[in-house]
Amino acid sequence: MSREPPPIPADWLAWVSRLRADGGPDGATWARGLPRRLTDVLADWDLEPTGEPVRTGWTAVVVPVRRQGAAAMLKLLWPHREALGEHLALRRWAGEGAVRLLAADPARHCLLLERLDADRDLTGLDTDQACAVIGGLLRRLHVPALPRLVRLDDVVRDELGELDREPGSLPRRVVDQTRALFRDLDGDPASTATLVHTDLHDGNVLAGEREPWLAIDPKPMAGHPGFEVEPILRNRAQEYRHAPSIRRGVRRRFEIVCESAGLDRSLAREWTIVHATVDAFRAARDGERDQVGLFIAILKALEE
Repeated sequence: MSREPPPIPADWLAWVSRLRADGGPDGATWARGLPRRLTDVLADWDLEPTGEPVRTGWTAVVVPVRRQGAAAMLKLLWPHREALGEHLALRRWAGEGAVRLLAADPARHCLLLERLDADRDLTGLDTDQACAVIGGLLRRLHVPALPRLVRLDDVVRDELGELDREPGSLPRRVVDQTRALFRDLDGDPASTATLVHTDLHDGNVLAGEREPWLAIDPKPMAGHPGFEVEPILRNRAQEYRHAPSIRRGVRRRFEIVCESAGLDRSLAREWTIVHATVDAFRAARDGERDQVGLFIAILKALEE
């Protein structure tokens, strides 16, 4: 059996190398050790690369492999705070609405996952259908939070603290509104009661054999499910140009997801505002002006 590791795209390694440490090594340190780690894991888990090109995500590389003849996917993650609990969440879901975890090595941040069709995600469906599928998956994924997961309220609190140190990044009205909402939400025990995916959008749902659609790539936290709606609103943003208005397009997606997921619309709206503000600040910090504009448009669309 050949375990010769496939090449990892140089442009992706360069991208990861720019990432600052966030609960683990910085991207450059992790990237330098990645080829050796991949070779070791292939040998230790008795995996054979299929020869297909590797897939890369924002902070992970995925290698198509076979184990004892069965197809699987080997995922190696850059360890950062939002991804550290992925193996815990996938083990808890046990394939119910999400990709099935076959093996995990948390120390090396490696996962062996069931093989899904990486060329078929929800972008092949129209937006309404995709929102209904995502909402249905979220309903199934909503289980009690796990004690070892990052707490959503801690993440939001940290981001708002960073925002205080960078005044002017976002309109003052947006910041004040979000801070007031979060102050009220933070006192509710439900704010940390649920295992939430936090990044479920069209690109993070793939076609499978045992089920038509399954969620992948969770950034799991202990939080409130209302926080999960925002990624669906920011994804496929170019399609808002074909809607009668951005406001109507955002609100239609919001309504479909909330209905399918069984979410309280009032709480989901408030958590979505918090999530969009956090993401707008991150985009502003990274100099992504177009993304900041999108998040501001989403926030305006959610105004009552």
